[in-house]
Amino acid sequence: MTASPRPLALSEKLAFGAGDLGTAMTANLQIFSLLFFMTTVAGLNPALAGYVMLAGKAWDAINDPMIGLLSDRTRSRKWGRRYPWMLWGVFPFGLSFFLLWVVPFKEQTPLFLFYVVVALVFNTAYTMVNLPYSALTAEMTSDYDERTSLNGFRFTFSIGGSIFSLIALGVASHLISDQRQLYFVIGLLFAILSVLPIFWCIWGTYGRTRQAALVSETHCDMPLRQQLHVAFSNRPFLLVIGIYLCSWLALQLTATVIPYYAVSWMGMKTADWPTVALAVQATAMLTLFVWGWVSARLGKRIVYFLGATLWIMAQAGLFFLQPGQTSFLYGLAILAGCGVSTAYLVPWSMLPDVVDLDELNTGHRREGLFYAFMVFLQKLGLALALAGLGQALDWAGFVKSQAGEAAPVQPEAALMVIRWAIGPLPTLLLAAGLVLAYLYPISRSVHASILLQLAERKASAST
Repeated sequence: MTASPRPLALSEKLAFGAGDLGTAMTANLQIFSLLFFMTTVAGLNPALAGYVMLAGKAWDAINDPMIGLLSDRTRSRKWGRRYPWMLWGVFPFGLSFFLLWVVPFKEQTPLFLFYVVVALVFNTAYTMVNLPYSALTAEMTSDYDERTSLNGFRFTFSIGGSIFSLIALGVASHLISDQRQLYFVIGLLFAILSVLPIFWCIWGTYGRTRQAALVSETHCDMPLRQQLHVAFSNRPFLLVIGIYLCSWLALQLTATVIPYYAVSWMGMKTADWPTVALAVQATAMLTLFVWGWVSARLGKRIVYFLGATLWIMAQAGLFFLQPGQTSFLYGLAILAGCGVSTAYLVPWSMLPDVVDLDELNTGHRREGLFYAFMVFLQKLGLALALAGLGQALDWAGFVKSQAGEAAPVQPEAALMVIRWAIGPLPTLLLAAGLVLAYLYPISRSVHASILLQLAERKASAST
């Protein structure tokens, strides 16, 4: 097998979950604050700031398959395949994140070039840390249900880190009035806080995955094009990709449009809309372990069916809410959070089972390659959601707000685009995900058969 047969200890699950804490905090702060910081604090031209974001995201998507493939081919007798990348990337990750929040120049050109270089370094280091970490799931345990539990710990830390970063930014904003000093402190604080959990993860999981590295020494020498052909001929992998893409597009589209929906349609104050997002995220974090418990008894597909059904009810209901019905909005946010947690939990716990099937079919373990394409699709989903929504709002005549002024009244066409983007479109995506989950073939019994065949093969080879 590819992992020790003993059950995972609580300390190992906590250490593994902590590995996603730092990357979640840094990613969340970038999503909510980096563009605002560069344009209003650093004084960078908005168009140039947009190019900085574009350069970072484009390179981030490109380097995922590269680093995933290289980590699969890494062989270290001491550190295995994944830890060398995490160790090489951890300090550039923290340092480059801090540098994103400093203002070293006043002139536009050197400031722009500085942020481009830092963004490229940060996104490279982020992938070096986060992608091999994600691939550790399949090396930590081969147990069908333990993988679901392990991802429950991971996304509890991930969602908790996102919530903590928003709260910390809000508290610091009330304590530090100077904006440049505020973001300097936030950058330094979270650079340190994001690095420490990675060492906790390495220290707490090393013994477990080291055993897996000593047992599994399969190495894939096929060229990348042939590996991709084999991976994309793996039907369960394509289904997992589809389930994840449908769920993540629905989630990202909703997250992007919530501010517009809460302020322009529901009539909430601009400062109040983050509480809606916090209601979704807090509920998702609280229900992760509930779904993990259900999965251990009913299976991963049933959990996804139940969670996606609740999520569909919430998304569809948002379309029919009327301005001022904020209590119903929070109720639907909580209901959606129950389903959102399955989008975090289920696809990521299915993927290690697909890796086992690929090993049975090819004789090679390629966690890095499979996880790279999952992460790539996550970023692709974010780009599609942002670009598609922006184009639709522009076409519908959305009226931009001015700093210090009340939110303008939006035309009916723009309001309808907002309502469709938060209601029917995510509903259709989630319904498609349900169909794909129904077709997913690796049940608990099928996975047990895969593991049995792998064990028999390795026993025969050793004989």
